[in-house]
Amino acid sequence: MKKTILNIAACVFAITSIMAQQTPAPKQSKSILIMNATAHLGNGEVIENSLIGFKDGKLSLVADATTSKLDQQAYDEIIEAAGKHVYPGFIACNATLGLVEIDAVRATDDEDEIGGMIPNIRSLIAYNAESQIVESMRPNGVLMAQITPRGGRISGTSSVVQLDAWNWEDAAIKVDDAIHLNWPNSFTRGRWWLGEDPGMKPNKKYPEDLDDVVSFINEAKAYLKGDQTPRNLPYEALSGLIDGTQKLYIHVDGEKEILDAINFSQENNIKIVIVGGRESYKVADMLAENNIPVLVGRPHSLPAGEDTNVKQPYKLAALLTEKGVLVSIDPSGSMERMNTRNLPFYAGTFAAYGLNKEQAIALLTLNAAKILGIDDLAGSLEIGKDATLFISEGDALDMRTNKLSKAFIQGRDISLESHQTELYHRYNSKINGK
Repeated sequence: MKKTILNIAACVFAITSIMAQQTPAPKQSKSILIMNATAHLGNGEVIENSLIGFKDGKLSLVADATTSKLDQQAYDEIIEAAGKHVYPGFIACNATLGLVEIDAVRATDDEDEIGGMIPNIRSLIAYNAESQIVESMRPNGVLMAQITPRGGRISGTSSVVQLDAWNWEDAAIKVDDAIHLNWPNSFTRGRWWLGEDPGMKPNKKYPEDLDDVVSFINEAKAYLKGDQTPRNLPYEALSGLIDGTQKLYIHVDGEKEILDAINFSQENNIKIVIVGGRESYKVADMLAENNIPVLVGRPHSLPAGEDTNVKQPYKLAALLTEKGVLVSIDPSGSMERMNTRNLPFYAGTFAAYGLNKEQAIALLTLNAAKILGIDDLAGSLEIGKDATLFISEGDALDMRTNKLSKAFIQGRDISLESHQTELYHRYNSKINGK
Protein backbone atom coordinates (compact mmCIF):
# COMPACT_ATOMS: atom_id res chain seq x y z
CA MET A 1 0.00 0.00 0.00
CA LYS A 2 2.79 2.38 0.97
CA LYS A 3 4.65 1.59 -2.25
CA THR A 4 1.51 2.30 -4.30
CA ILE A 5 1.06 5.69 -2.62
CA LEU A 6 4.70 6.57 -3.31
CA ASN A 7 4.33 5.60 -6.97
CA ILE A 8 1.21 7.75 -7.32
CA ALA A 9 2.98 10.68 -5.63
CA ALA A 10 5.95 10.28 -8.00
CA CYS A 11 3.66 10.31 -11.03
CA VAL A 12 1.84 13.42 -9.80
CA PHE A 13 5.17 15.16 -9.17
CA ALA A 14 6.44 14.23 -12.65
CA ILE A 15 3.27 15.49 -14.36
CA THR A 16 3.31 18.69 -12.30
CA SER A 17 6.96 19.28 -13.15
CA ILE A 18 6.25 18.89 -16.84
CA MET A 19 3.19 21.15 -16.80
CA ALA A 20 4.44 23.86 -14.44
CA GLN A 21 5.49 27.23 -15.77
CA GLN A 22 8.91 28.73 -15.10
CA THR A 23 9.18 30.04 -11.54
CA PRO A 24 8.18 33.74 -11.55
CA ALA A 25 11.06 36.16 -11.12
CA PRO A 26 11.59 37.84 -7.73
CA LYS A 27 10.93 41.52 -7.18
CA GLN A 28 13.61 43.82 -8.61
CA SER A 29 16.25 44.36 -5.92
CA LYS A 30 19.01 46.20 -7.80
CA SER A 31 19.05 49.09 -10.24
CA ILE A 32 19.71 48.21 -13.89
CA LEU A 33 21.04 50.26 -16.80
CA ILE A 34 20.76 49.21 -20.46
CA MET A 35 23.32 51.03 -22.60
CA ASN A 36 23.75 51.82 -26.29
CA ALA A 37 20.72 49.95 -27.68
CA THR A 38 18.35 51.42 -30.25
CA ALA A 39 15.30 52.23 -28.11
CA HIS A 40 11.85 52.14 -29.71
CA LEU A 41 9.84 54.11 -27.16
CA GLY A 42 6.41 52.92 -28.33
CA ASN A 43 5.12 56.45 -28.92
CA GLY A 44 6.70 56.79 -32.36
CA GLU A 45 10.05 58.06 -31.11
CA VAL A 46 13.38 56.28 -31.51
CA ILE A 47 16.65 56.86 -29.65
CA GLU A 48 19.45 55.38 -31.72
CA ASN A 49 22.00 55.26 -28.89
CA SER A 50 20.02 55.05 -25.68
CA LEU A 51 20.32 54.86 -21.92
CA ILE A 52 17.44 53.01 -20.26
CA GLY A 53 17.58 52.81 -16.46
CA PHE A 54 15.14 51.38 -13.95
CA LYS A 55 14.89 50.57 -10.26
CA ASP A 56 12.16 49.40 -7.91
CA GLY A 57 10.21 48.22 -10.95
CA LYS A 58 9.92 51.67 -12.52
CA LEU A 59 11.75 53.42 -15.36
CA SER A 60 14.03 56.10 -13.92
CA LEU A 61 16.05 57.07 -17.00
CA VAL A 62 15.24 57.28 -20.73
CA ALA A 63 17.90 59.31 -22.49
CA ASP A 64 20.22 59.71 -25.47
CA ALA A 65 23.70 58.43 -24.62
CA THR A 66 25.32 60.89 -27.04
CA THR A 67 23.98 63.96 -25.22
CA SER A 68 23.59 62.81 -21.60
CA LYS A 69 26.16 62.62 -18.83
CA LEU A 70 25.82 59.59 -16.61
CA ASP A 71 27.52 58.12 -13.56
CA GLN A 72 27.48 54.41 -14.35
CA GLN A 73 28.42 53.61 -10.76
CA ALA A 74 24.94 54.73 -9.73
CA TYR A 75 23.60 51.45 -11.14
CA ASP A 76 24.10 48.00 -9.67
CA GLU A 77 23.99 46.18 -13.03
CA ILE A 78 24.89 47.41 -16.50
CA ILE A 79 23.75 45.62 -19.65
CA GLU A 80 25.74 46.48 -22.76
CA ALA A 81 23.29 46.26 -25.67
CA ALA A 82 25.10 47.92 -28.58
CA GLY A 83 23.62 46.73 -31.88
CA LYS A 84 20.47 45.49 -30.16
CA HIS A 85 16.97 46.96 -29.80
CA VAL A 86 14.86 47.77 -26.73
CA TYR A 87 11.07 47.79 -26.84
CA PRO A 88 8.21 48.23 -24.37
CA GLY A 89 6.58 44.90 -23.58
CA PHE A 90 4.03 43.96 -26.24
CA ILE A 91 0.38 43.77 -25.17
CA ALA A 92 -2.15 41.23 -26.45
CA CYS A 93 -5.72 42.59 -26.44
CA ASN A 94 -8.75 40.29 -26.53
CA ALA A 95 -6.76 37.12 -25.77
CA THR A 96 -7.83 33.82 -24.19
CA LEU A 97 -4.39 32.97 -22.80
CA GLY A 98 -4.59 30.95 -19.62
CA LEU A 99 -8.25 30.05 -20.15
CA VAL A 100 -7.63 26.95 -22.29
CA GLU A 101 -4.61 24.67 -22.05
CA ILE A 102 -5.51 21.73 -24.31
CA ASP A 103 -8.48 22.22 -26.64
CA ALA A 104 -9.27 18.49 -26.75
CA VAL A 105 -9.39 18.20 -22.95
CA ARG A 106 -12.66 19.71 -21.76
CA ALA A 107 -11.48 20.04 -18.16
CA THR A 108 -8.81 22.57 -19.25
CA ASP A 109 -11.28 24.75 -21.22
CA ASP A 110 -12.63 27.72 -19.25
CA GLU A 111 -13.10 30.27 -22.02
CA ASP A 112 -16.87 29.91 -22.52
CA GLU A 113 -19.52 29.85 -19.79
CA ILE A 114 -23.12 28.64 -20.20
CA GLY A 115 -25.63 31.43 -20.81
CA GLY A 116 -26.45 34.24 -23.23
CA MET A 117 -26.29 37.47 -21.20
CA ILE A 118 -23.61 36.87 -18.56
CA PRO A 119 -21.59 40.07 -17.95
CA ASN A 120 -21.02 38.89 -14.37
CA ILE A 121 -18.71 36.07 -15.55
CA ARG A 122 -15.13 37.14 -14.73
CA SER A 123 -12.34 35.70 -16.86
CA LEU A 124 -9.67 36.67 -14.32
CA ILE A 125 -10.57 34.05 -11.71
CA ALA A 126 -10.27 31.31 -14.37
CA TYR A 127 -6.87 32.54 -15.58
CA ASN A 128 -4.17 29.88 -15.21
CA ALA A 129 -0.92 31.71 -14.47
CA GLU A 130 1.03 28.43 -14.84
CA SER A 131 -0.11 27.77 -18.40
CA GLN A 132 2.65 26.52 -20.69
CA ILE A 133 1.02 28.50 -23.50
CA VAL A 134 1.36 31.71 -21.50
CA GLU A 135 5.09 31.20 -21.00
CA SER A 136 5.55 30.65 -24.76
CA MET A 137 4.47 34.29 -25.35
CA ARG A 138 7.41 35.82 -23.55
CA PRO A 139 10.26 34.78 -25.91
CA ASN A 140 8.54 36.90 -28.60
CA GLY A 141 8.12 39.93 -26.34
CA VAL A 142 4.42 39.53 -25.49
CA LEU A 143 4.49 40.38 -21.77
CA MET A 144 0.93 41.53 -21.00
CA ALA A 145 -2.54 40.51 -22.11
CA GLN A 146 -6.23 41.29 -21.78
CA ILE A 147 -7.80 37.98 -20.77
CA THR A 148 -11.23 37.77 -22.41
CA PRO A 149 -14.11 35.28 -22.19
CA ARG A 150 -15.87 33.93 -25.28
CA GLY A 151 -19.36 32.74 -26.18
CA GLY A 152 -22.92 33.95 -25.60
CA ARG A 153 -24.29 37.35 -26.55
CA ILE A 154 -22.62 39.14 -23.64
CA SER A 155 -19.62 36.92 -22.87
CA GLY A 156 -18.49 38.37 -19.57
CA THR A 157 -15.79 40.62 -18.16
CA SER A 158 -12.11 40.76 -19.12
CA SER A 159 -9.06 41.77 -17.07
CA VAL A 160 -5.51 42.82 -17.93
CA VAL A 161 -2.60 40.72 -16.61
CA GLN A 162 1.16 40.53 -16.81
CA LEU A 163 2.54 37.18 -17.95
CA ASP A 164 4.90 36.19 -15.13
CA ALA A 165 3.00 35.36 -11.95
CA TRP A 166 2.28 32.70 -9.36
CA ASN A 167 -1.50 33.11 -9.61
CA TRP A 168 -4.22 35.35 -11.03
CA GLU A 169 -4.08 37.69 -8.05
CA ASP A 170 -0.37 38.36 -8.65
CA ALA A 171 -0.91 38.64 -12.41
CA ALA A 172 -3.67 41.26 -12.33
CA ILE A 173 -2.81 44.73 -13.62
CA LYS A 174 -6.33 46.05 -14.25
CA VAL A 175 -9.22 44.06 -12.83
CA ASP A 176 -12.55 43.84 -14.72
CA ASP A 177 -11.51 46.42 -17.31
CA ALA A 178 -14.30 45.78 -19.83
CA ILE A 179 -17.40 43.81 -20.83
CA HIS A 180 -17.59 41.97 -24.15
CA LEU A 181 -20.60 41.84 -26.48
CA ASN A 182 -20.91 39.67 -29.59
CA TRP A 183 -23.01 41.85 -31.90
CA PRO A 184 -25.72 40.07 -33.92
CA ASN A 185 -25.22 39.59 -37.68
CA SER A 186 -27.60 41.20 -40.15
CA PHE A 187 -26.85 38.42 -42.64
CA THR A 188 -26.70 34.67 -42.18
CA ARG A 189 -25.72 31.64 -44.23
CA GLY A 190 -28.14 28.86 -45.11
CA ARG A 191 -27.73 25.54 -43.34
CA TRP A 192 -26.50 23.35 -46.18
CA TRP A 193 -26.82 20.20 -44.06
CA LEU A 194 -30.58 20.83 -44.00
CA GLY A 195 -30.76 21.36 -47.74
CA GLU A 196 -30.78 25.18 -47.53
CA ASP A 197 -28.92 27.45 -49.93
CA PRO A 198 -25.50 27.98 -48.24
CA GLY A 199 -25.24 31.54 -49.62
CA MET A 200 -25.63 34.74 -47.60
CA LYS A 201 -29.13 36.05 -46.93
CA PRO A 202 -30.68 38.67 -44.63
CA ASN A 203 -31.06 37.56 -41.04
CA LYS A 204 -34.75 38.01 -40.22
CA LYS A 205 -33.97 37.72 -36.51
CA TYR A 206 -31.49 40.61 -36.54
CA PRO A 207 -33.96 43.25 -35.20
CA GLU A 208 -35.12 40.81 -32.54
CA ASP A 209 -31.56 40.03 -31.48
CA LEU A 210 -30.81 43.76 -31.20
CA ASP A 211 -33.94 44.32 -29.14
CA ASP A 212 -32.76 41.64 -26.72
CA VAL A 213 -29.50 43.55 -26.14
CA VAL A 214 -31.23 46.93 -25.78
CA SER A 215 -33.84 45.51 -23.43
CA PHE A 216 -31.16 43.91 -21.27
CA ILE A 217 -29.33 47.24 -20.95
CA ASN A 218 -32.54 49.12 -20.14
CA GLU A 219 -33.57 46.54 -17.55
CA ALA A 220 -30.14 46.82 -15.92
CA LYS A 221 -30.46 50.63 -15.75
CA ALA A 222 -33.89 50.31 -14.11
CA TYR A 223 -32.58 47.71 -11.66
CA LEU A 224 -29.59 49.84 -10.65
CA LYS A 225 -31.85 52.85 -10.02
CA GLY A 226 -34.22 50.77 -7.88
CA ASP A 227 -33.86 48.95 -4.58
CA GLN A 228 -32.03 46.07 -6.31
CA THR A 229 -34.16 43.28 -4.86
CA PRO A 230 -34.16 40.47 -5.55
CA ARG A 231 -30.45 40.62 -6.32
CA ASN A 232 -29.49 40.26 -10.00
CA LEU A 233 -25.76 39.67 -10.59
CA PRO A 234 -25.82 40.17 -14.40
CA TYR A 235 -27.50 43.57 -14.00
CA GLU A 236 -25.08 44.58 -11.26
CA ALA A 237 -22.16 43.69 -13.52
CA LEU A 238 -23.27 46.39 -16.00
CA SER A 239 -22.92 49.22 -13.47
CA GLY A 240 -19.44 50.10 -14.78
CA LEU A 241 -20.76 50.49 -18.33
CA ILE A 242 -23.60 52.68 -17.22
CA ASP A 243 -21.53 54.98 -15.00
CA GLY A 244 -18.72 55.21 -17.57
CA THR A 245 -15.96 53.46 -15.61
CA GLN A 246 -15.90 50.46 -17.97
CA LYS A 247 -15.79 50.06 -21.73
CA LEU A 248 -17.88 47.77 -23.88
CA TYR A 249 -15.89 45.78 -26.43
CA ILE A 250 -18.23 45.04 -29.33
CA HIS A 251 -17.13 42.11 -31.48
CA VAL A 252 -18.47 43.01 -34.92
CA ASP A 253 -17.30 42.96 -38.55
CA GLY A 254 -19.92 44.26 -41.01
CA GLU A 255 -20.42 47.89 -42.03
CA LYS A 256 -24.12 48.00 -41.12
CA GLU A 257 -23.51 46.27 -37.82
CA ILE A 258 -20.69 48.68 -36.91
CA LEU A 259 -22.94 51.67 -37.67
CA ASP A 260 -25.69 50.15 -35.54
CA ALA A 261 -23.19 49.57 -32.74
CA ILE A 262 -22.06 53.22 -32.89
CA ASN A 263 -25.68 54.42 -32.72
CA PHE A 264 -26.33 52.04 -29.83
CA SER A 265 -23.33 53.43 -27.90
CA GLN A 266 -24.46 57.02 -28.44
CA GLU A 267 -28.03 56.34 -27.40
CA ASN A 268 -26.88 54.63 -24.21
CA ASN A 269 -23.85 56.86 -23.51
CA ILE A 270 -21.52 53.84 -23.42
CA LYS A 271 -17.82 53.94 -24.35
CA ILE A 272 -17.06 51.22 -26.89
CA VAL A 273 -14.18 49.51 -28.70
CA ILE A 274 -14.73 47.68 -32.00
CA VAL A 275 -13.16 44.21 -32.12
CA GLY A 276 -12.53 42.58 -35.50
CA GLY A 277 -13.99 45.33 -37.66
CA ARG A 278 -13.30 43.81 -41.06
CA GLU A 279 -15.38 46.53 -42.77
CA SER A 280 -14.46 49.28 -40.31
CA TYR A 281 -12.51 51.12 -43.03
CA LYS A 282 -15.86 51.93 -44.67
CA VAL A 283 -16.92 53.96 -41.62
CA ALA A 284 -13.48 55.14 -40.49
CA ASP A 285 -14.48 58.82 -40.45
CA MET A 286 -17.34 58.14 -38.04
CA LEU A 287 -15.11 56.00 -35.83
CA ALA A 288 -12.50 58.76 -35.66
CA GLU A 289 -15.12 61.45 -35.04
CA ASN A 290 -16.47 59.51 -32.06
CA ASN A 291 -13.06 58.44 -30.71
CA ILE A 292 -13.88 54.75 -31.08
CA PRO A 293 -10.77 52.50 -31.21
CA VAL A 294 -10.59 49.34 -33.30
CA LEU A 295 -8.81 46.04 -32.60
CA VAL A 296 -8.26 44.89 -36.17
CA GLY A 297 -8.26 41.17 -36.93
CA ARG A 298 -5.16 39.17 -37.81
CA PRO A 299 -3.89 40.23 -41.24
CA HIS A 300 -2.98 36.68 -42.28
CA SER A 301 -6.53 35.87 -43.37
CA LEU A 302 -8.80 36.11 -46.39
CA PRO A 303 -11.19 39.06 -46.74
CA ALA A 304 -14.83 38.53 -45.80
CA GLY A 305 -16.40 39.76 -49.06
CA GLU A 306 -16.13 37.90 -52.35
CA ASP A 307 -15.40 41.15 -54.23
CA THR A 308 -12.98 42.58 -51.63
CA ASN A 309 -9.32 43.11 -52.48
CA VAL A 310 -7.42 40.03 -51.31
CA LYS A 311 -4.89 42.29 -49.57
CA GLN A 312 -7.56 44.24 -47.69
CA PRO A 313 -6.79 42.56 -44.32
CA TYR A 314 -3.14 43.61 -44.73
CA LYS A 315 -4.08 47.25 -45.36
CA LEU A 316 -6.78 47.67 -42.72
CA ALA A 317 -4.58 49.04 -39.92
CA ALA A 318 -3.05 51.67 -42.21
CA LEU A 319 -6.43 52.75 -43.63
CA LEU A 320 -7.82 53.33 -40.15
CA THR A 321 -4.66 54.98 -38.81
CA GLU A 322 -4.67 57.45 -41.73
CA LYS A 323 -8.17 58.52 -40.70
CA GLY A 324 -7.11 59.09 -37.09
CA VAL A 325 -8.58 55.93 -35.56
CA LEU A 326 -6.69 54.42 -32.60
CA VAL A 327 -5.76 50.88 -33.66
CA SER A 328 -4.39 47.73 -32.04
CA ILE A 329 -4.53 44.04 -33.02
CA ASP A 330 -7.08 41.34 -32.21
CA PRO A 331 -5.34 37.91 -32.16
CA SER A 332 -8.55 35.84 -31.96
CA GLY A 333 -9.34 33.17 -34.52
CA SER A 334 -8.15 29.70 -35.42
CA MET A 335 -5.64 28.29 -32.90
CA GLU A 336 -5.62 31.73 -31.30
CA ARG A 337 -3.78 30.93 -28.08
CA MET A 338 -0.80 29.44 -29.87
CA ASN A 339 -0.91 32.17 -32.53
CA THR A 340 -1.01 35.02 -30.03
CA ARG A 341 2.78 34.76 -29.78
CA ASN A 342 2.86 35.85 -33.45
CA LEU A 343 1.51 39.32 -32.60
CA PRO A 344 4.83 41.02 -33.48
CA PHE A 345 4.74 39.45 -36.93
CA TYR A 346 1.13 40.52 -37.53
CA ALA A 347 2.34 44.05 -36.79
CA GLY A 348 5.23 43.47 -39.18
CA THR A 349 2.75 42.61 -41.94
CA PHE A 350 0.83 45.83 -41.28
CA ALA A 351 4.17 47.66 -41.51
CA ALA A 352 4.66 46.20 -44.98
CA TYR A 353 1.27 47.48 -46.11
CA GLY A 354 1.04 51.15 -45.24
CA LEU A 355 2.23 51.74 -41.68
CA ASN A 356 5.74 52.86 -40.88
CA LYS A 357 7.76 50.71 -38.48
CA GLU A 358 7.13 52.82 -35.36
CA GLN A 359 3.40 53.03 -36.06
CA ALA A 360 3.33 49.24 -36.30
CA ILE A 361 5.17 48.92 -32.98
CA ALA A 362 2.63 51.30 -31.41
CA LEU A 363 -0.16 48.86 -32.34
CA LEU A 364 1.22 46.50 -29.67
CA THR A 365 2.49 49.07 -27.18
CA LEU A 366 1.09 52.57 -26.55
CA ASN A 367 -2.03 52.14 -28.70
CA ALA A 368 -2.93 48.93 -26.90
CA ALA A 369 -2.24 50.52 -23.52
CA LYS A 370 -4.45 53.51 -24.32
CA ILE A 371 -7.30 51.28 -25.46
CA LEU A 372 -7.01 49.18 -22.28
CA GLY A 373 -6.68 52.25 -20.07
CA ILE A 374 -3.26 51.32 -18.69
CA ASP A 375 -1.15 53.90 -20.54
CA ASP A 376 -0.27 55.57 -17.24
CA LEU A 377 1.90 52.56 -16.37
CA ALA A 378 2.62 50.68 -19.61
CA GLY A 379 2.89 50.93 -23.38
CA SER A 380 5.92 53.19 -23.75
CA LEU A 381 9.41 53.72 -22.38
CA GLU A 382 8.84 56.81 -20.26
CA ILE A 383 10.14 57.78 -16.82
CA GLY A 384 7.75 56.71 -14.07
CA LYS A 385 6.11 53.87 -16.00
CA ASP A 386 6.56 50.19 -15.19
CA ALA A 387 9.87 48.73 -16.37
CA THR A 388 8.14 46.17 -18.60
CA LEU A 389 10.41 45.85 -21.63
CA PHE A 390 12.66 43.53 -23.58
CA ILE A 391 15.92 43.49 -25.51
CA SER A 392 15.95 41.91 -28.97
CA GLU A 393 18.98 41.14 -31.08
CA GLY A 394 17.19 42.59 -34.11
CA ASP A 395 13.88 43.88 -35.45
CA ALA A 396 11.13 42.62 -33.14
CA LEU A 397 8.58 42.63 -35.99
CA ASP A 398 10.68 40.23 -38.08
CA MET A 399 10.51 36.57 -37.08
CA ARG A 400 14.04 36.02 -38.41
CA THR A 401 15.66 38.57 -36.08
CA ASN A 402 13.34 38.85 -33.06
CA LYS A 403 15.58 36.92 -30.68
CA LEU A 404 15.23 38.09 -27.11
CA SER A 405 18.28 38.21 -24.86
CA LYS A 406 16.51 39.81 -21.87
CA ALA A 407 12.98 40.62 -20.76
CA PHE A 408 11.70 42.44 -17.70
CA ILE A 409 8.22 42.73 -16.22
CA GLN A 410 7.90 45.52 -13.64
CA GLY A 411 11.68 45.45 -13.38
CA ARG A 412 11.83 41.70 -12.69
CA ASP A 413 14.32 39.78 -14.83
CA ILE A 414 12.03 37.04 -16.17
CA SER A 415 12.90 33.66 -17.65
CA LEU A 416 12.68 33.26 -21.42
CA GLU A 417 12.70 29.48 -21.23
CA SER A 418 9.60 27.54 -22.25
CA HIS A 419 8.57 24.03 -23.22
CA GLN A 420 9.54 24.89 -26.81
CA THR A 421 13.02 26.14 -25.90
CA GLU A 422 13.61 23.05 -23.78
CA LEU A 423 12.73 20.83 -26.75
CA TYR A 424 14.98 22.93 -29.00
CA HIS A 425 17.96 22.46 -26.70
CA ARG A 426 17.20 18.76 -26.30
CA TYR A 427 17.09 17.94 -30.00
CA ASN A 428 19.80 20.40 -30.98
CA SER A 429 22.07 18.50 -28.61
CA LYS A 430 21.06 15.22 -30.22
CA ILE A 431 21.51 16.39 -33.81
CA ASN A 432 24.39 18.83 -33.56
CA GLY A 433 26.05 17.65 -30.37
CA LYS A 434 25.68 21.02 -28.66
